[in-house]
Amino acid sequence: MFDKILISRCFLGENVRYNSEIMPLKHQLLTLWQRQNRFVAICPEVFGGLPVPREAAEQQLHNKIITISGKDVSVQFNLGAKQALTLCRQHNIRFALLKESSPSCGSTLIYDGSFTNKKIVGQGVTTKLLTQEGISVFSENNFEELVNLLDKNNKD
Repeated sequence: MFDKILISRCFLGENVRYNSEIMPLKHQLLTLWQRQNRFVAICPEVFGGLPVPREAAEQQLHNKIITISGKDVSVQFNLGAKQALTLCRQHNIRFALLKESSPSCGSTLIYDGSFTNKKIVGQGVTTKLLTQEGISVFSENNFEELVNLLDKNNKD
């Protein structure tokens, strides 16, 4: 039995990004894992009720998520994060592959809240919640670490 993986829908080439840009993550293992039905796909922002396209949003002080025009979308981001956690619990998921720098999914870097393309060390809302619950979150930047961990788990 293979481990299920929570994955960002944008990595699967779906039109869910805030700017409607299609940016699939291409790797032969992803193709194999998809054929093995190992993925549970989510876009927390869409699951939280935000449309595509939507305004860019970034984390501000006190974990508020604000759009470039100043609208507070924290409720939608938090709802999407909770739904991601629910999916992990329903499918016994211990690993997630989520989009780096996203205010939802960033695992090591997020934008600093100034809308100037400056990144800082931090985690998105969904990643924070998942890691607090013991789920290991990876991104396209450390995908090989996930591969090695899953390979080790499957040998044990």
